Amino acid sequence: MSRKSIFYCENELVILLKANDRAAFEYLYDNYAAGLYGIIRRIVRDDNKADDVMQDSFIKIWKNIASYDADKGTLFTWLLNVARHTAIDRSRTDAKFENNTNWDLVAEKDLMPSSAIHYDASALDLKEIVNKLRPEKRQLIQMLYFEGYTHEEASEYLCLPLGTVKSRVRKALSELRQVFDIPIASAQVA
Repeated sequence: MSRKSIFYCENELVILLKANDRAAFEYLYDNYAAGLYGIIRRIVRDDNKADDVMQDSFIKIWKNIASYDADKGTLFTWLLNVARHTAIDRSRTDAKFENNTNWDLVAEKDLMPSSAIHYDASALDLKEIVNKLRPEKRQLIQMLYFEGYTHEEASEYLCLPLGTVKSRVRKALSELRQVFDIPIASAQVA
């Protein structure tokens, strides 16, 4: 019987993983790796680094599967958190990652849903402008627009209600719109 023809329900899979069953771990990789890699790649944004993070994530999963608690969430949610945190840790600690990030490549449409804004993007330092937001808003904008989190992921990671996350993001974007709507000529006079 090939690996692909085996099917485990989540409870069976968890029991086998906690017993360090190699076939169960291969099944886990075959069935979950693509979804985890997609999240890792959105955060790390470099194929080679994403491959390393993927490997590190599965090592952490293998070593820490005993800490998985089904009462706290699904296996996939737990796997996703391990992969996401590994990717975030890698992006924060890797000095080369920050040095290789070209903020000039961040498109206006990625930061603002409105296409009616007219300004010279090269004259603005996006990180500096975002850093002027209140800490709770700044953190969400950085997570959602620079690190690739979804609203739901940010809500879970920060232990905030989804509505609070969406409300703070809406308010932060409104504040950013006010900054971007200032004509360049009048900004230079002030």
